[in-house]
Amino acid sequence: MATPIKVAVLDDYQGKAEQHFKDLDPASHQVVVFRDTLLPYNHPATPQHVKDELAKRLEPFNVICTMRERTPFPGDLVARLPNLKLLLTTGARNASLDLKAFKERGIPVAGTSDGGAWTRVGADSTTQHCIALVLAAARNIAQDDASVKSGGWQTGYAVGLPGKTLGVVGLGRLGVRVAKILHQVFGMRVIAWSSNLTQEAADEKAKSEGLPVENADGEKTFKVVSKEELFRTADVVSVHLVLSDRSRGIISAKDLSLLKPTAIFVNTSRGPLVVEQDLLDTLEKGRIRSAALDVFDIEPLPLDSKWRTTSWGENGRSHVLLSPHMGYVAEDTMNSWYKQQVENIKRWEKGEELPLTIV
Repeated sequence: MATPIKVAVLDDYQGKAEQHFKDLDPASHQVVVFRDTLLPYNHPATPQHVKDELAKRLEPFNVICTMRERTPFPGDLVARLPNLKLLLTTGARNASLDLKAFKERGIPVAGTSDGGAWTRVGADSTTQHCIALVLAAARNIAQDDASVKSGGWQTGYAVGLPGKTLGVVGLGRLGVRVAKILHQVFGMRVIAWSSNLTQEAADEKAKSEGLPVENADGEKTFKVVSKEELFRTADVVSVHLVLSDRSRGIISAKDLSLLKPTAIFVNTSRGPLVVEQDLLDTLEKGRIRSAALDVFDIEPLPLDSKWRTTSWGENGRSHVLLSPHMGYVAEDTMNSWYKQQVENIKRWEKGEELPLTIV
């Protein structure tokens, strides 16, 4: 009898994977679903014994199915997995994978499709979540909810968005969609910056969304400005960059110091795009109105993280709204991604080409 293929499904927080991986023949597959995440192997704060625990956990498996960047795979970890034959991730890219290490071992890496349409998985969910965070921060939703439930009532003034300036850091697919909604529906003026963004490119993005390039007064719909001007003039700053070696820490104390005292800072992209301690310092000093964050340097957040333990909104500190990296976590998205991973395992076993092969 052939040895069963050992399959690990990582970081299934909601317990959604099992129903899909039952589609693999139990006589020829041993599937183990892990619902927790250990500290990242490659993070400076991760102690050696946790690294060893992660390597020991994953060592037996021939196939590992990851969920986005929840468990990074640096080269050191890949080298400790002698039985690994296939790595499946979700989405079309995963910056936490050492692709060179996989390639040197001859281990194929494949992703999943987002479909690309507005109503398909992935992108639309993140757009909705970003808009929800902007509105929640502007309308005091979290603090008012807590106040009412504890016997209180109104906690402060809400911020009206019409006529305010939205600063979009990164005008890619998600940045454009967030900008379009906040401009078209809520009447915000939009300014944008990224290291290679030109006004011509921004104009094309406006046209592709069915928006005019400029208004009757000649003002650009998506106006490209310097990084300094964006942070100095925006009422809401929303981050929409891809994390890379070049973009890591691209927002630092110098940028945050330019923000208005009334500014709202939103990040639904990746935590390490912002120098975390610089953002913590800004908020602990109450330099801006609030921050709404869905992403962090270490995820899940350690129990002793300052994000969890600080009394935000008290003693002069800024208000902070936190969500646990939920931008893409819609049920339809999870179902689609797990289904595609199961299909990819079957293709791999048959020697068929894998769609969205990364390595």
